[in-house]
This record gives sequence, C-alpha cells and structure tokens, in this order.
Amino acid sequence: MRVLKFGGTSVANAENISKVLNILEKESNKHTIAVVVSALGGTTDMLIETGTLATNRDEKYLNVYKQIVDRHNDAVEELIKGKAKEAVLKRINVKLEELKQILQGLYLINEFSNKTIDKILSFGELLSSYIISEAIQQTLKRSSLKDSRELIITDSTFTNAVVNTKETSNNISSFFKKNKDKIVVLPGFVSRNKDGETTTLGRGGSDYTAALIASATKATVLEIWTDVSGMYTANPKLVKQAFPIKEISYKEAMELSHFGAKVLYPPTVQPALQKNIPIHIKNTFAPNEEGTLITKKNTDKKEPVKGISHIENIALLTLEGNGMIGVPGFSKRLFSTLSRGNINVVLITQASSEHSICVGVYSTDSKKAKEIVDEEFIYEISKKKIKPLLVENNLAIVAVVGDNMKNHQGISGRMFRALGNNNVNVRAIAQGASERNISAVISHKDIKKALTALHNRFFEKQVKTLNLFIVGVGNVGGILLNQIKKQQDYLNENLLLNVKVVGISNSKKMIFNEEGIGLDCWKEQLRKGKKQSHKSFFETIKELNLSNSIFIDVTANKEVAKTYKDYLKESISVIACNKIACSSKYSDYRELKDLSRKYNASFLFETNVGAGLPVINTLNNLINSGDRITSIQAVLSGSLNFIFNNFDDNSSFHDIVKQAQEEGYTEPDPRIDLSGVDVARKILILAREAGYKLDLKDIKNQSFLPKESLEANTVDDFYKTLKAQASHFSELYKSAQKNDCQLKYVAEFNNGKASVGLKEIDKEHPFYNLKGKDNIVLFFTERYTEQPLIIKGAGAGAEVTASGLFGDIITLGRN
Repeated sequence: MRVLKFGGTSVANAENISKVLNILEKESNKHTIAVVVSALGGTTDMLIETGTLATNRDEKYLNVYKQIVDRHNDAVEELIKGKAKEAVLKRINVKLEELKQILQGLYLINEFSNKTIDKILSFGELLSSYIISEAIQQTLKRSSLKDSRELIITDSTFTNAVVNTKETSNNISSFFKKNKDKIVVLPGFVSRNKDGETTTLGRGGSDYTAALIASATKATVLEIWTDVSGMYTANPKLVKQAFPIKEISYKEAMELSHFGAKVLYPPTVQPALQKNIPIHIKNTFAPNEEGTLITKKNTDKKEPVKGISHIENIALLTLEGNGMIGVPGFSKRLFSTLSRGNINVVLITQASSEHSICVGVYSTDSKKAKEIVDEEFIYEISKKKIKPLLVENNLAIVAVVGDNMKNHQGISGRMFRALGNNNVNVRAIAQGASERNISAVISHKDIKKALTALHNRFFEKQVKTLNLFIVGVGNVGGILLNQIKKQQDYLNENLLLNVKVVGISNSKKMIFNEEGIGLDCWKEQLRKGKKQSHKSFFETIKELNLSNSIFIDVTANKEVAKTYKDYLKESISVIACNKIACSSKYSDYRELKDLSRKYNASFLFETNVGAGLPVINTLNNLINSGDRITSIQAVLSGSLNFIFNNFDDNSSFHDIVKQAQEEGYTEPDPRIDLSGVDVARKILILAREAGYKLDLKDIKNQSFLPKESLEANTVDDFYKTLKAQASHFSELYKSAQKNDCQLKYVAEFNNGKASVGLKEIDKEHPFYNLKGKDNIVLFFTERYTEQPLIIKGAGAGAEVTASGLFGDIITLGRN
C-alpha cells in the first residue's frame, strides 16, 4: 500500500483538486492507496481569523465565514456533477451551519479556548476530505472516506495533542486490514481524545497523520505532494540555479528541514522514519518530475554536499568573561535559564579557552533571553567576573549539509573561501563531530549573496557571475556595453564568466534589473528610467547586495570620483576610467588603495593611462616581481600626438586643434589637453604606482602655450588666441624642422621628480616615429637598465578605451 498526502496548495481550489484526482486515478491503477488531505489552501488561517473576530465581538467574522462558505460551495459546484451535487452541497452546508453556531457562541461568551480552536480548525480538513472523496467517487467507485478521528487517539493537549501511538497504530492497522477499497480518503491534522473530543496534531499535522498511517500499515512509500518538485539544493526563490535533489538520506533531509527547508517538518515524519519507509516529495503541478526520494541511506557517494539551507532572523548571544575560565557550571546555568524561559537554542559554539559561549536563538526571543540571563548571572556581573549578555541581532545562519562531507577533505575550507571571496563576514561557526552539517552565522543582509556563492561553489560548473553597475554611457560607455553584449556567450563558455549589467546611469536617468538589463534595448529603457542621483545609485547597489558587484565609472565627473570610497567600504569593486581620483591628493589616492585591501574589493584604473594599453598592469607586474622603477619617459596624450603629427607648414595650429576636437581626439574643451594637465595627471599616477609619494603640484609643467592662451576665459576666446599667436606655434615647428626633429609632448619621471612639456625629438629616439594618436611608454628599471621595456600603441579613442575597461572587468572576474 502507498500513502499519499496532499498539502493545502495542492487542494486550494477545484482546479488544483482536479490535478490531484488525475494523480490518484493513475496511482490507483497500480496500488491501493490511502490519501491524506489538508484543508483547502488558506482555510486554516481563515478559520482562526473568523474565530478571533467572533471572540472580539467584531461582526466582520461573518464576512470571513461567508468567504469560507463560498470557497467550499464553489469547489463542489465545479467538481461534483449530476444528481450527487445537491446531496453534497446539502451535507457541506449542514457542516458549515454547525461552524456558524460555534462562532455565534464565541461571539456571545467571548472566550476562544484551545479546545474550541481545535473544534473550529477541524472543519477545514473534514470539509476538504469529504469534497475530495465525493469527487473521486464520480469516476472511481472503489473509494471511501474515513474520519481520522476514529483512528488517531491522543491526550487532551488541545492544538498540539500527543498521540497514543500503540492504540492509534492498532486502530489504523485493523481498519486497513479490513478495507477493500482501492482509495481511502482521510482528513489530516485532526484526531480525538479518549473522551471523544476533537483534538489537532499541531504544526505539520497532516504530514503526521500520513506518517502514522504509513507506519502502521508498513506502506511501501509515503508520498508528500506539494507545490515544489522536491527538496532543492537551496531555496529556489533566492538562488535561481537551485535544482531538486534526486535522492537524499533521512538525516540529510532532517538537517535541511531544520535549517529552513519548508517541505518537511522533521517531528511529523518520525513514524515513517522509524519503520524505514521511503518518503517521496512530489509536485502536484508537475507530477512527471522525479521529485526527491528520502531513504535511510545515502546511495550517492560522489557528491559530498547535498544541500545548502538557512535560517533567518537569528540573534547571537555571547556570555563571556575571565571569571568563566576553568569554573564548571556556567554552560549548565546558561542553558537551564534559556530552557526555563522556553527559548529554543538554534546553534551553539564555544572556544576551547572557555572564555566565552555563543548561542544562536530566534530574534523574537533575544530581548527575553537578555533579561533572564542577566538576572541569572547578576552576582557574577556585579563582581565583573563576566560581562552582561551581549546580544547581536539582524543575523542569519547558513548551513552546508551532506552525509559524505566527512569523507572529503577541505569542505569547510571551500565553504569559507566562497564566503570570504564574496565579502560575507562570518560571525560564528558550528560543526558537529558527524560533519554532516557546517553552519555559519552571517549578517541577515548577506543571505542571498552567501547562498548564491555557496551554491555556485558546490553545485555548479564554476561560472562566476559579475554584476556590473555602469555610470556614464555616452560614447565610451555605450561602446563598452556593445562589447559586453557581443562577448557574453564567449566569456561564459571559455572563461566561465557570466557578465551581467545590472545598473546603468547617465547624468539624468538610471535603471536597474537584478536579472540583467537587456543590452539590445538599454537606451530605450534608460530614457524611461527614474531620476538619477549618485546617492540613490549607490544606495540601490548596496541594497541589492549582489555577489561580485562592480561599479564602473566612465565619466570625468569629480563628484562621481568622490563616491569610490563608499563603494569600496561596502566591498564593491571599482573600475575607473575617470583619472580624478587617482590624481587627486596623495592622501585620497592612498585611502582608496588601503580601502581596497581592507574590504577585499578591487580598485582598477588601467585606462587612466594609455587607454587600452597595458601600462599600469605592466608597471604593477614589475613592482610585484621585485623590480624598481628608476625612470619613465612617455608620450601619453593621443590628442597632442595627433596635433603635432599633423601640424606643418601647410596648416595652421588653430585648424589642426579644431580638427582634433571635431574628430573626438580632444575634450570638448581643448584647453584640458593642450594645457598639459591631463598628461601631468597620467605621469603622476605612474609615479604613484611605482611607489613614489607625489602630488600634482610636484609635477613641473612646461607649457608650450603662450600666456594669452593660458588665460583665455572661454573655448571661443582660446581659439582666437591660437589664431592671434600663429607665429608662436610656427616658430616651434620651424625650430624642430631646423634641428631635424619631431615635436612631441613628453612626460618624464626620474629619481623621484616628474615633468611634462613639449620637446624636440631626434631621429634616434623611439618617440620620433610615433604616429597618429599612438602612445608610448619607456620603463627604465634596475633590470631594464640600458634597453627600456617599451609599451606602444593606440592611446586614445572610444573603442580602445572601452576595451581597456573591458579588460579590467575580465581581470577582476578571473581573480
């Protein structure tokens, strides 16, 4: 025989009950089955509500009562056909009228005792089982209804009755030995004491009913039909990649259930476990899916971890003090005190020093725990032998569960490495000697991030998801998004990187999508986005709290640069195209580098110097490998290189600058490029990365611009000075030509000092043949003394700058 239990969602309405009927029809062709059903989904809550309202003399109880009546009558109307309908409706309404009379009594006497609660709650299962039994008989004649109260005998602890297992088992066994029907329907949850009064079995009562029947009849399997396809590797509402566990042991299932897996309530299925009856979790709404089979032994020896679960709303209680060391009895007093206060201890951990004991309890109990524990230890606290109980709220527990973890080395290492790499701080750890469960207490806000990281580590092909938040989606930012779109599949397949753009912002609007913004239509979405502010952009990223979050600044905005430290403090990595942060005061630059290390969040800014060229990365590799930079020579402005490569006898300096601006080589305000400040910022960044403490004021800027140009108030005025000073620029060109040289704007660093300025470069120098918008950097080091290490290539342009940012994203992803 098989026992099938259907929960409230499975029998919530006529449509769902029809699915149950289809399942029963197929099962009954092969097996004799006992069917245990819950109340129609939500009915139990409605019964409690109407009873409470009636007790409080609130006439709204009649409204809730009417909803109960309508739900059950609607189910009968849809499920029962022909002449039987009238009889079923008549009997249903007799029962409902009986319920109404009880409610009217509550309204008058104003007392809602546990005994009355049980009587009222029993209507849910009694009504649903009758309706489902009658619906079955429409097509399957060898079926019947049996009132569980005639089989399950309990004490008189109303709302949570204790079963007389011997008498109950005998009743069930005797009944089913005589039973000739293929299907017997029984109401779950309800029972009766020896005086014939209705009792209920408490939380998970319908599961308990089914387990008692399975145990007494020695059923071949107990099937629990619900709205999910078994026990999952993690909560699928929080971890999208979670999947059903095909087979699991009793002990593993109990561990996962204790830590939040809602499919099973461990105490209720004990009768089945004691008889080694397999429990099969199935999905009413996807009956062909395998579900999860729970058996005595774990037959899968390959996978050490079977599931990851969690408990929310935990408080950590810490009792500590020097007076505890070597003194017996503190633990006993602590746990006895908590027990007397009916406070359930969820987790225990104690250091071998005996200096402290930590226990996890539910947050709702933390205030009471603080009061009673401090009262218990008032003498020791007054003598400063121990400190008052420390309570930390807003915590959660995550647990990794598996029978075979004890046979695999390094499970805990992998667990805590995954949490650490995702900046999830662990507050306490607990592991039993069985090694079936490793638990960690973490911040409540980190639950989703922790579960995702652990699931990725133990259950998935090691694809790392990067969650990008991009500010500045103009020319360079827009091209970056296009590059990401084109390469997403390649990165996933070849580098195991899932690059997901979650947030986008320009100067006016911003949009977010935790599942990833569609990169085919991001411009249209952004136009419809909400108003942008740097603060709200940051707060949204912080609230989402996604693992591997990366903030990418593709602006030249000073205010955006000021926010970097806020992101780093939240363990959110920063990739900056913006040079302002790294070329601001040395103390600010140093702070960002220190925050990056402290909070394990990367701070990358390769495109600050040389656009997409690997200048900073190469410099860092030299330093990290033990080399020392002695001198740097570089042409670091693609715009200035373009200008001086195209300036000759046949063109005016004014026209070439105008052309450079129109073709996008200079900023909209060309004074930024021609003043040399941008180049000074770049050499400053290289000097700092080489280990030297410099500020922008320490860079000697030898400007080639005449005084009038430097003092121009507007861009238009600046262009006027270029025309007026044409002879000055012409003389610069002629002097270079006379000396058979090329004009290059050069940045130099030597012996701790840096300068930028226009130089005449002879034919023997590596800078002489530098064309177009190319950059070149020469590193002289203790290893590269005579021949420098040279990096050369395009140092300006939206495509190469975007590719440099993309390179930083990939670098971060592979770390």
